[in-house]
This record gives sequence, structure tokens and C-alpha cells, in this order.
Amino acid sequence: MDIFEEIVRMRKAGERGALATIVHTNGSIPSYESSRMLVREDGSIAGTIGGGCVEADVWAAAKGVIEAEQPRKMTFNLNHEAAYDAGLICGGTLEVFVEPILPQPLLYIFGGGHVSLSVSRVAHAAGFAIQVIDDRAAYANAERFPMATELYTSYEDAFRRIKPNASSYLLIVTRGHKDDMRVLAWAVRTDARYIGMIGSKRKVLSVYKALQREGYRAEEFERVHAPVGLDIGALSPEEIAVSIAAELIAVRRSALNLPHKSLKLSPAVVARGD
Repeated sequence: MDIFEEIVRMRKAGERGALATIVHTNGSIPSYESSRMLVREDGSIAGTIGGGCVEADVWAAAKGVIEAEQPRKMTFNLNHEAAYDAGLICGGTLEVFVEPILPQPLLYIFGGGHVSLSVSRVAHAAGFAIQVIDDRAAYANAERFPMATELYTSYEDAFRRIKPNASSYLLIVTRGHKDDMRVLAWAVRTDARYIGMIGSKRKVLSVYKALQREGYRAEEFERVHAPVGLDIGALSPEEIAVSIAAELIAVRRSALNLPHKSLKLSPAVVARGD
């Protein structure tokens, strides 16, 4: 199997993995520099960096690299240490670089208005693949969104066909509360990495309360970024797009100090219908 062809296949399929490459050797090592091993998220491998306990240690580290989506460099001093005696190693130093293999992040934009158009341009320039969903063909079309890899003109069709995963970002910017609520009800029960919804705090809370009255739990909204975007004082569609794209990038790059804006409702508030 060609490892690089497999990496291309994995990224297209939305699968994660880690690539381990021998970047330096010194002494008698039974592998060559640039030997590679690909570790898939399910633990299966392609290629080898020499076998034995070193490969087992790298395999275990690769699982952590996949989860953290951060690279790691490993150094092994193999001067006949019993811990690495697998009948393969004569002694020396081995350095292995383990890097995450990640699919291109995919941004699903629900709504095709002015903000959506601006977000699509900024996010696409930042490396996100774009798909747009709007029940108006005049808005969800290739002329308006030439960068989109897929266009949907039915929300229900999109709900059936889209299968969000850890590389999926869902942005809700429809033209009204009703559609926002319909999309959010679907989104919070998916495996999407990010869910963002535009609107004032009052609007966001009204949508949450309406869905809770339909049986949704308050904790289901805790991972929703709403109001969407970083607080930079944005006013125009273009400025709002920059604030949203910045938040998308922060989530993608695991900027853990990003303040979470999810609004929570107490049971008393829901009961009063405030």
C-alpha cells in the first residue's frame, strides 16, 4: 500500500490518523531515515518503522497525537537496553516525528444571506471547505457561492444526507427564528465539532426555551457558540464574518482559552417562560 495515497483517501473520507517518520538515526538501527508508519484512528497501521517495542511505543503515542491533533517528537536511546530488545535492534539513537493527519475542516453554512456569503469567502480563504444550505434556490446556487463543494435547497434533505463528524463545523445563519430552531434541533444531536448560531442573546435564549419545551435538555445547548463569533465589535456583514471565522479557527486550532459564550437557562427561567 502506498502510504501517501492512503492519506489522501483518508482525508477525503473525513478520517483522522497519524504519520510516524524516522527523521534521524545514529548507530546500528534496522530502519532507514524517512521510514514511515501510518496509524489510523481505529488503531490499524500501514507501513513500518522497524517493528519491535519502539514501533509499539510509537503506535501508542500516535493515538495520543490523533486525539490532541498536535505533533510529537520521540527519541529512543537503543544501546542494548533490555526494554527495547526485540531481536531487531543492535544499538543507537532513533528519532521519530509523529504528526496528525487531519481531514480538511468542512463548514456547513445554514442560510445563504449576506453574512453567509461573507463568511464563506473568509472561511474558504482560511482553509475550510464550504457547503451551503438554504431553501431558496436564488440564494443557494453556484453563481452566488462558487467556492461551495455542495449546495442544498432543502433543509430536510440536508439533515438526511449530512453526517457531521469531528471535522464538521455547523453555522446557523438562516433568515428567521423558525429555521434557526429547526436547524439547531438537528445540530445539537450530531457529532459536529462546532455549532454556532447568530443572533442576539434574547433571540438565542428564546430559541433554547422553545426547544426545551419540546423536550430538549438544557445541557444539549452547552456546546453551542451563541451569539456566534468573537466579540470584536463587528457591525457589517464583512466584520461579522471575520469574527465568526476567527472563532472557527480558534476551535480548529484548539485554542482552549477561547471564552465559551453558550447561554444557559435555569429550570426556573424555563418554568416562568421569561
